[in-house]
Amino acid sequence: MEKRLLGIILSVLGVLGLVLAGFNFINNDQGTKSIKVILLYGVLGAVFFFAGISLVRNTKDKAT
Repeated sequence: MEKRLLGIILSVLGVLGLVLAGFNFINNDQGTKSIKVILLYGVLGAVFFFAGISLVRNTKDKAT
């Protein structure tokens, strides 16, 4: 159960990172600095999201 909970937390953090990347993409007004921030949030968000989804999918529930 702990791995599944960690997967859910990582997925939520990933979605938040992707939303922040999208928000910064829409409000782009700082040039090169903004592109770096968008890439940072986007890449980290994608890594967290896919790692979380992978943990949720591959973790089996045990009957207790």
